[in-house]
Amino acid sequence: MLSMHGRDMGGDQVTEAVAGAVALLRPVAGRDWSVPAGSLEWSVRQTVEHIADDLVKYAGRLAVCARDRRAGFELKVEDETDNEGLLQMVEMTAALLAATVRSAPPRARAFHPYPFGSADRTGFAAMGVAEVLLHTYDAAAGLGLAYEPPGDLCTAVLTRLFPHVRPGADPWQTLLWATGRTALPDRPRLTEWRWSNNLVIPAERLTLTGLTPASAAELAAGGTGGFEWVEGGPYEGTREAAGMLVKAYEAGVHRPEWGVFVLVREEDGRAVGGMGFHGPPGEEDRAEIGYDLAEAARGHGYATEALRALSAWALARDDVKSLFAVVDRTNLPSQAVVSRAGFTRVSADGERFAYELRG
Repeated sequence: MLSMHGRDMGGDQVTEAVAGAVALLRPVAGRDWSVPAGSLEWSVRQTVEHIADDLVKYAGRLAVCARDRRAGFELKVEDETDNEGLLQMVEMTAALLAATVRSAPPRARAFHPYPFGSADRTGFAAMGVAEVLLHTYDAAAGLGLAYEPPGDLCTAVLTRLFPHVRPGADPWQTLLWATGRTALPDRPRLTEWRWSNNLVIPAERLTLTGLTPASAAELAAGGTGGFEWVEGGPYEGTREAAGMLVKAYEAGVHRPEWGVFVLVREEDGRAVGGMGFHGPPGEEDRAEIGYDLAEAARGHGYATEALRALSAWALARDDVKSLFAVVDRTNLPSQAVVSRAGFTRVSADGERFAYELRG
């Protein structure tokens, strides 16, 4: 299994990324930064300005948990600001983002448009790091400088923002490929790309929080996945599902919205179980759902509530016509869950019942 859960994504990584960028660019601050930044239409100066602008925007959104784009703003760089002053602005805005990430509660989320409308503190840290790494590369290309950030920092970005991208032997080259900056021997250069923060689906008493490959790897290896679990959690089925997610990621076939969700209780922020899909919709636009709860969380209706929320989300899509679930004949509580969620028994074999919910 891919080892990718040993590197956190937080304020320290934002600071590290910016320190590396400034160390590269500060010695050439006296040069002409009006030259194009690599393959971008921006100049080197405009590219560095963009880094600072993104960092402060991310800090502002996360600080107040902005719910939409209406609170937008742009960083104003005075005309008399020289290149060294611009680098100091990058350092200042990075410090703001790093401090905001460190102080934000684990469940804090704020608006970001791609692709599901929000990101948590690790997502904003990862986006900040990605902006720094990639645009430092662009600026370096414009100035004729060599630049390569630490591989584990690139892996942390990939496992949080590019769960749909098959990992490669060189994480920096994989990140450059994933953002349309280069080709790989086995992958042509992309003409369109975007990153993917994890999907979160609200329910009445729960939040269904999509697992990233990094969190899934930690869960599969016996860790918490970054969640605070109720006593006895996570149940073994959740760990097994997390391991399947990691295998799909390694194979390049993982689709984040069709992965695993951790059920987080709103009243105390504790995780009570896992629920998710066995993969994207298959034949006849049908997707299969599985779930489990920690024993301490059973008997409170959490599974039914989560299954209703996930089913409603899936069936609202154009590519899903029905949902499918298989339950052991002896598992009466689980049969009650799918029935209360609106599923109908459609078949049976020696050991299991099959249930379906159509849109």
